[in-house]
Amino acid sequence: MTQGVVAWPKGAPHVGQKAERSRKVSEKDIERFTEISGDRNPIHYDEAVARSTAFGGIVVQGGVTSAILNAMVAEDLPGPGTVFLQVNWSFKAPVRPGDTITGHIELTSVRTDKPITEMITRIVRNDGTLVLEGTAVCYTMPLPYDNQES
Repeated sequence: MTQGVVAWPKGAPHVGQKAERSRKVSEKDIERFTEISGDRNPIHYDEAVARSTAFGGIVVQGGVTSAILNAMVAEDLPGPGTVFLQVNWSFKAPVRPGDTITGHIELTSVRTDKPITEMITRIVRNDGTLVLEGTAVCYTMPLPYDNQES
């Protein structure tokens, strides 16, 4: 067994590689995000206030919506050790408690001299509505791993 420190122990990702992940958003997500952020905007809690806005009802915080992309880059593609360096996201439509959202990423650039990737990002609601789109640049931290040799 050898131990190494590399960003991509299974090899570098490649341009065009894609990943997607889905999750159902709940009222509990709003509560948890409020605990973390302090965001107590009434459009997230007060049905009467939220209904009187252009949103027409309760919406979850943008941080709850975009969090699926955090999970994707850290768990799916490029994978463990990955953090965002830069994001450029446009929120297109609201997400409500009970909606299922699906995040999509597609790699558009992979640097092999440094573990940096660029990607297109999208989140779509279960009714097919695009709720977020944009781009991101990520860095993958080299992590220690064990390489089992047979």
